[in-house]
Parts: sequence; C-alpha cells; structure tokens
Amino acid sequence: MWLREARPRQRLRVGFSAVTGFCWGRPVGRLGKMAISRGLWCCQRVLAWIPVLIITLVVLWSYYAYVFELCVFTVQNGLEKAAYLVVFHLFFVMFVWTYCKAIFTEPSQPSRKFQLSRADKERYEREERPEVQKQILLDAAKKLPVYTRTAAGAIRYCDRCHLIKPDRCHHCSICDTCVLKMDHHCPWVNNCIGFSNYKFFLLFLGYSMLYCLFVAATVLRYFIMFWTGGLSDGRAKFHVLFLLFVAVMFFLSLMFLLSYHCWLVSLNRSTLEAFSAPVFQHGPDKNGFNLGVSKNLKQVFGPKKKYWLLPIFTSVGDGHSFPMKSQSESHNPLLSNEEHWDEGESDVEYTATASGTTSVTVEMES
Repeated sequence: MWLREARPRQRLRVGFSAVTGFCWGRPVGRLGKMAISRGLWCCQRVLAWIPVLIITLVVLWSYYAYVFELCVFTVQNGLEKAAYLVVFHLFFVMFVWTYCKAIFTEPSQPSRKFQLSRADKERYEREERPEVQKQILLDAAKKLPVYTRTAAGAIRYCDRCHLIKPDRCHHCSICDTCVLKMDHHCPWVNNCIGFSNYKFFLLFLGYSMLYCLFVAATVLRYFIMFWTGGLSDGRAKFHVLFLLFVAVMFFLSLMFLLSYHCWLVSLNRSTLEAFSAPVFQHGPDKNGFNLGVSKNLKQVFGPKKKYWLLPIFTSVGDGHSFPMKSQSESHNPLLSNEEHWDEGESDVEYTATASGTTSVTVEMES
C-alpha cells in the first residue's frame, strides 16, 4: 500500500476579472489572507484622506477666488481692498491652523496602568471559568479610578486592547484603539476627536464659520452688482457667484454643528454620551459629569481665558479621570486598600478615596 503524505487542505479563492473577463483562482493560505487584509487596510487608510483632500481643494480655490478674482481684479477702492485682505488672511490663518491641529493631533490613549499585565492576560485567556475571569479583572482594577459601568452595571473592559477602560473612554473601530474621552470619529479631519484634540476641533468649527461668514458678507455686494449688470461679465463673475454659494452653504452647516457642540460643552457631555448616558453605580446619569456651565467650559478650554481662542492644548486633567457632579461618585468601590491613582496632576476635588466594599460584576465589552 502506498502511503501519501497528508497535507492541509487549502481553500480556493475564485473571482472574476473585470478587465480580462476570465475567471481566476488561487489557493489562499494564512500568509495570503494576511496580505489581503493588509492591502484592504492600506486602501482604507488612503481613501480616508479623500474628505480632507476635498476640504483642502475647496479652501485653496476659495483663497484664489477671494484674493485674486475679487480683491485684486474686482475691488477698485484701495482702502477697501486692503481691509478685506487683512481681515481675510487673519481668519484664513486661524482656520488653517486649527484645522491642521485637529487633523494631526494624535488621540490620547489610556495609560499602561490600565492594561492587563502579561501574567494576568495569560491567566485570563487560559481560564474558562467566568467567575475566575471576573476576579482577575477585579484584582487588576483595584488601584484604578474607574467609576462608570456598562449598561448591565459591569466594569468596562476592552478585549481588543486588553485594558480596563477609563471613564469616558471608548474603543474606535476605525482607528482600532481606545481613545480617552472619545467624542466621535470625524471623517472631515480623518481623526478621532477626543480629550487631546476636542478643543482644536471646536476652534476649527468656530474659525471656519467666521471665515465663511466674512467671505459671504463681503462678496454679497459684488454678487448683486454682477447679477444686476453693475459690473461687466468676465472671469471673476463665475468665481464670485460660486464663492457666495459655497460660503453660505458651509456657514449654515457649520452653524448647526457648532451650536450642537456648544450645547454639549455647556453640559459637559460628549457626542457618545448624548446618545447613551454614562452609567454609574446608581444607574444611568446623563448629567453625571455636569459641573455647571463655567466649570464645564474650563474643563475643555482651561482656566486661563486668554488661551481659549488659541489652538494650544489647555484642557484640564489627564483624560483618565474627571470630576463628577455627585460627590458620592468620587468614592471608588474598587480602591478597597485605599491606594490612590497617582499618575499625572491631581486636585483635591478630583481625588478618589475608598469607602466600603461593594460587589462588582465584570463583563466583557467589545
């Protein structure tokens, strides 16, 4: 009898070529699947920059249309032309500055202290008994300032990043990482908006709205003149007409978006918390982090008002823990040994202390 060496079976990927019209096929192994996944990931990363490219092209065109077609070739009064150019460039510089800060500021990620150690991770993955897994996570969370829970009242844990989630931290499926005080993932900046860049995002919305408002207000006069025949038809007419249309359209969109985020800031909520209220020991509380309008503004913009309108980071805290409305929520049931979180700067108002023993259920969150 002939003995044949057993080989692992391979799946055959079958497809249809839209170019040649012929079917093709090839075996797909582990390396092949990794290459395909990496290729799709690279394509996704490239395509994610398309909205940013669109905004960039629109801004560059608006700069050319306003500076050259309107101010240089259309406006005749020298004083008016100089005033337009000075104010326009002021708004333009602040708009570009805040937009770049919102795009290129990396979202803050949780500290390593929130990650499971290698030993705990191996024990957790080997363990099949749920109650033991819960105890492993409970022991790892004893020294961490975590107060929020899942809807079922369990400790929030990310099984992709292998860490216990700090308060207001969420996992972004697009960035594939946990982001501190995550607000949302914005395709127009191709970045996660969270603790590290939320101020820059708000300033970007504000300055872009002022940019559009100024352009629309100064272009309106010449738009009417072109429309009524007060100015001769030429190349500038096309740019002025569309400049007003684009400025008004973006202004209205930005006005509603900025108004919504101003409302969120005044209540100290993120976009995610507006849709799903954070859960504490006593249950869901949409105002759990609401300290009053004045303190809420300082949480995002900082205590010094002279820096509020500048795109420099001045937000309060380290993104891992936040002051809460109810003083009773500042007591962490996990800190049974009265050890405090000592990473970063802290204030007496924000210090977590232990009080009593409370049974805690741990549940996996993906």
